[in-house]
Amino acid sequence: MRFVISREALIKPLQLVAGVVERRQTLPVLSNILLVAEGDQLSMTGTDLEVELVGRVMLEEPADAGSVTVPARKLMDICKSLPDDSRIELELSGQKMVIKSGRSRFSLSTLPAAEFPNVEDSPQTFGLTLSQGQLRYLIEQTGFSMAQQDVRYYLNGMLLEVTENSLRTVATDGHRLATSVASVETDQTGDHQIIVPRKGILELARLLQHGDEPLQLVIGANHIRAHVGDFTFTSKLVDGKFPDYQRVIPRNGDKDVLGDRQELRKVFSRIAILSNEKYRGVRLSLTSGLLQVMANNPEQEEAEETIAIDYQGEALEIGFNVNYLLDVLSILNTDVVRFTLSDSNSSALIQGFDEDSSVYVIMPMRM
Repeated sequence: MRFVISREALIKPLQLVAGVVERRQTLPVLSNILLVAEGDQLSMTGTDLEVELVGRVMLEEPADAGSVTVPARKLMDICKSLPDDSRIELELSGQKMVIKSGRSRFSLSTLPAAEFPNVEDSPQTFGLTLSQGQLRYLIEQTGFSMAQQDVRYYLNGMLLEVTENSLRTVATDGHRLATSVASVETDQTGDHQIIVPRKGILELARLLQHGDEPLQLVIGANHIRAHVGDFTFTSKLVDGKFPDYQRVIPRNGDKDVLGDRQELRKVFSRIAILSNEKYRGVRLSLTSGLLQVMANNPEQEEAEETIAIDYQGEALEIGFNVNYLLDVLSILNTDVVRFTLSDSNSSALIQGFDEDSSVYVIMPMRM
């Protein structure tokens, strides 16, 4: 096996594929990526048994065909360290992968390609088509609310709900919820829900561009696959039942607060400086036309600021984790944001003023 490639052509796909590989592995081969050279194409595969990513690169000249696995991080670090316009020659010599570029020479250990596992396929259930930009937007609008290492394993991921003409993403960590919806083309009839694990969502998001390039998603009984340009992404699905998110969205809020998104974001950021570092609570006090934001901490330090808002209801005090508020205000695209509240013990519903495809729910804190 031997092939020659420019550093420029190799580095980006290699970084994406190596990103899937976990640093700590029980199986040595899982620290490696699979290289397959055939004709004028090189394919690279990385996996952690949950998520698999295959990247393909065109070679300038036909390769001596072959396949082998090499350490992902070491190969990536070697290629990154070489000068920008380098040409890199990789050749399998016995049990070693020899890498040459200019006056540099490296020799990496290898493991046989036959030992490399692949994510098992399941029968295809249905497919859907949307643009890369649409899916990236849906993930960006909701991904920050996914749980991390929660014992309720089904929260450590994102719900994808497919109906006849729409795809909805939902994420929650039990304290807040984010959901967003877009129109798609699908051959699916009826409603269908799947949970994609957190790592799968993050790796998929790294592949997606903001543009209108079409994207095909194939959903199987226990996997999801996406063909994105020269990459094929596959992830196992989480086997569990996602909570009924519709029940979490408050419907009876009678107090509407409208405010300038950027101004609110700056005020919350300033007041957060003196909030409790562990609980991050801020207290909001609403009166007609005004919002007072307050925080204190165990060192007896205090911060408060008053901001003009559009509110005509009765006085209300309510507490929130300021990080959750800032996450929503950072991701919304509208100039004006709407908070819908009912009382100090009920969740807040947050949306952009003239944009209803994304909805956010934040539970209150006792202050």
